[in-house]
Amino acid sequence: MGKKNEAYVDTSALIAFADRSDSFHHLFRRAFANPPVLVSTTLVIAEGHAWFLRRFDSYRALEFVAMIDAMSPLRILGVSRTEWKAGAELLRKFSDQALTLTDAVGLHVMKSRRIPVCWSTDLHLGLTGVPLLIHER
Repeated sequence: MGKKNEAYVDTSALIAFADRSDSFHHLFRRAFANPPVLVSTTLVIAEGHAWFLRRFDSYRALEFVAMIDAMSPLRILGVSRTEWKAGAELLRKFSDQALTLTDAVGLHVMKSRRIPVCWSTDLHLGLTGVPLLIHER
């Protein structure tokens, strides 16, 4: 069960924090300076690594992995068949949206842990009513 001081961290927030050219870099730099307990999934971390690998190179992708490893307030949850199935169900529910499995599992994690805020620039992560940090500026 989640706590009120948890925040779910999506790939887009991690990218914005790590990439100075991102338009949300300053917002997430401030947020990560004094974060609550942060929760994410292995899918998010894999998606972020792949983004840096495709956009830049293996060196930047490894820097991303090192950044994640150094984030002590970040809890990375494994994705079991239960979470995967819950995510797949959300993909069916929101089939009119361009929702990834990573996003759908994130929506499930936020709901099941009762996480009150999502750090993301992806508006899909607000589909179930969890407020996005970008709207709380």
